[in-house]
Amino acid sequence: MTAASAGGDGTGGGAVTAASAGGVETERGAVMAGSAGSDEPTESTESAGGAGNTGSTEGAGSAGGVAGVGRPSGAVQVLETMAREEATLAVAESLTGGLIGATITAVPGSSRVFLGGVISYATELKHGLLGVPEDLLRREGAVHPEVAAAMAAGVARLCEATYGLAVTGVAGPEPQDGQPVGTVFAAVSGPGGRLWGRRLRLEGSRERIRVETVDEAIDLLASVLMSSKGEHFG
Repeated sequence: MTAASAGGDGTGGGAVTAASAGGVETERGAVMAGSAGSDEPTESTESAGGAGNTGSTEGAGSAGGVAGVGRPSGAVQVLETMAREEATLAVAESLTGGLIGATITAVPGSSRVFLGGVISYATELKHGLLGVPEDLLRREGAVHPEVAAAMAAGVARLCEATYGLAVTGVAGPEPQDGQPVGTVFAAVSGPGGRLWGRRLRLEGSRERIRVETVDEAIDLLASVLMSSKGEHFG
């Protein structure tokens, strides 16, 4: 397997957006939704500096969590909600290298919901395993909102899951694909081909960016689940 460039995938955190795979970008606080066949996004979000990630610390997870892994409380909320809805989850990770899966499976009983995932660290695996369009990767590189959306849809399809959660971005130490360190894109694919996305602008060490990406990605999924039930979230 060929590794990604020295910069590594990195993402930035913020809002929730749902749109077609043809263009997803969001800012924190709003929810955007659209279908995979539509170019009309309805809501989006973007966050800067890892807002809401007070449980994350540089070099370690939050208290009670696992070092280098995100906050378990968010994963617990997501898993409880999905279990009630009898929904399943698969993840596609790039810069986090399996940390989202580790955070989710640290919760007892996660097997009721979590099916598995793909660590597509190399750009070519994003196309080969997840079906991200080759021309998109050639044109935009691996760090792009449409790539995150295609990864989410691809892993949901591959694992036959109700929801797919994906992240791609630049954790550092160098920029990648014209994107600065701390730029991250997260996306969720849901029933009916709907897609939601979040752009993150994170700061700190490589480890901190990776851990905050985990927290923001799980928070995005939680926001999507809440919005699907007609509940408000900030």
